[in-house]
Amino acid sequence: MAAVVMLIHLAGFLSSIDAVMSARTAQGSIAWAVLLNTFPYLAVPAYWVFGSNKFEGYVVARRDANQRNKLVEEEVSETVERFRVASEDRPQAMLAAERLAYMPTMGGNKVDLLVDGEDTFDSILSGIDEAEDYVLVQFYTINDDGLGSDLKERLLAATERGVRAYVLCDEIGSHSLPSSYTDALKDGGVEFYEFNDQKGRRYRFQINFRNHRKIVVVDGHLAWIGGHNVGDAYLGKDPDFGDWRDTHMKIEGPAALTAQISFIEDWNWATGSIPELNWTGRAAADGSDSHVLVIPSSPADSLETATLMFLHAITSARERIWIASPYFVPDTAILAALQLASLRGVDIRIVVPKKPDHLLVHLAAFSYFDDVTRTGTQIYRYQAGFLHEKVMLIDEQMATVGTANFDNRSFRLNFEITAAVTDSAFVAKVEKMFEEDFERSRLMEEGESQNKPWWFRLGVQLARLAAPIL
Repeated sequence: MAAVVMLIHLAGFLSSIDAVMSARTAQGSIAWAVLLNTFPYLAVPAYWVFGSNKFEGYVVARRDANQRNKLVEEEVSETVERFRVASEDRPQAMLAAERLAYMPTMGGNKVDLLVDGEDTFDSILSGIDEAEDYVLVQFYTINDDGLGSDLKERLLAATERGVRAYVLCDEIGSHSLPSSYTDALKDGGVEFYEFNDQKGRRYRFQINFRNHRKIVVVDGHLAWIGGHNVGDAYLGKDPDFGDWRDTHMKIEGPAALTAQISFIEDWNWATGSIPELNWTGRAAADGSDSHVLVIPSSPADSLETATLMFLHAITSARERIWIASPYFVPDTAILAALQLASLRGVDIRIVVPKKPDHLLVHLAAFSYFDDVTRTGTQIYRYQAGFLHEKVMLIDEQMATVGTANFDNRSFRLNFEITAAVTDSAFVAKVEKMFEEDFERSRLMEEGESQNKPWWFRLGVQLARLAAPIL
């Protein structure tokens, strides 16, 4: 028994060295090192499942398919060159983001803001009904309920009229999806796969990397991106959460091709193949000219794309930064950027839900609330249901809608996608949406969490210690 105990503690010590050498952040290194040496019986298996900071399997798959992907990207770059927005017409917050996205900001787009589930899925399902060649569908969660059944029937109807349909979901996010649902899709001609991050024995410990993207693409010129998954809860029908506050957007135009590139990279990982798709950029039919940059981010990127994207947007802001996210667990760099922006007079408002769906993340957020409110940031807690949207407004120039939460998981561990838009009409709509959300929220007072019971404050501090690895 003594030998077993010694081996476990040795494994904890050696694992802590690995954590110190490989973790992307100092906070993550410290959190893992402390846990591995203090509680090795639990921490060692947890580290080898959740501690990896790089999705090596996906990196290998991306490299193996690089030639095919490169040909696609070269084709897209050529066809969208005429839509490229000149550098002098791009706001400061877009400049570095373009290099992160490996695609240009494109004009010639029409963008629609879709507030809550009914508008979102009316638009998506109508788009599927109008597809002529193919439909690409990717969600973190697909449920076999009313909305899930509606999606299934629309896809089957599409394949019956000769439209190709490709569906991808996350294996963990959609773990409750029954085989009867997927079999019906496959029997009807829909190609259905799960994003399985354990593919291959070499990568069997990588279950911590989740594909959190929500993308629908129709015929290469229509795309939908945002916070909704597929399920009745997203229509406000879950009795535990009630009204579900979420936001999506629709893109018509050449920027849809960047969302399509993101999809095929994930599809290649899941299937080892890339379908034949349309890669010719097409302007919006009504002549709209919204400027759009679509930014995929993932743990397979050479840089921390999501972190740098948010950091760049915050540091470039001069007047305001409004953020909506169900989770608020920033890292040190993001926290410092918010504090500095607030100190230089930027109007920073952050809206989060009152009701949590993840207790640890909810508790950890309270310690960060204190950090940012002391420099003037306003925190609003949404009262009218559960807030799940991931939206940001920068000055009068730019708005983003996407899948990335304001936490370490989205910054470093999840596959995410964000659309950044510079269009005055769209920005005005997002501003109005935020103002309505503020009206349905309660403004927190500075130091409010310090007035809570000691056991709550202890839970907050313990949760913060685990924040880098949540």
